[in-house]
Amino acid sequence: MPTGKDPTHTLVVGCLVRNDRDEVLLIRHQRRGWEIPQGRVEEGESLVDALHREVREEAGVEITMGPLAAVWSKLTLPSAVIFTFLGRYLSGELAPTGDSGEAVWLPPAEAVAKVGNSVMKERFQTLLSFNGTIGYRAYTLKPYQIVREKIV
Repeated sequence: MPTGKDPTHTLVVGCLVRNDRDEVLLIRHQRRGWEIPQGRVEEGESLVDALHREVREEAGVEITMGPLAAVWSKLTLPSAVIFTFLGRYLSGELAPTGDSGEAVWLPPAEAVAKVGNSVMKERFQTLLSFNGTIGYRAYTLKPYQIVREKIV
């Protein structure tokens, strides 16, 4: 039902980062557990700058940004649009800070097993299976449910 107010959405970026051994980077978030580096885009910040900043802040490494792989719309309040990318490790030592207590490189199968949150697990598996087409999913929480799915 329209309220007369402009809609507000939080913009989020996330990245599945791989190193030269084809391991993937996971961080352990204080509340959500193991996941890919991700976070909010700050006011006046581009998606690209936010992606690099989030990976640097949460894992301590620099990356080369790859393609946009999937877009998620969280419809449950507070609503969010999540842009997820692929990336390659460029430099730096793992040094988590802020909301992330740990950062690790793992083979993909081990990483999938470590991710416990159902939303994060599906997002992670979607990024692992990226085939060159960008996926879009809209979802709600409590219970977690995909309400729309499309290849764009």
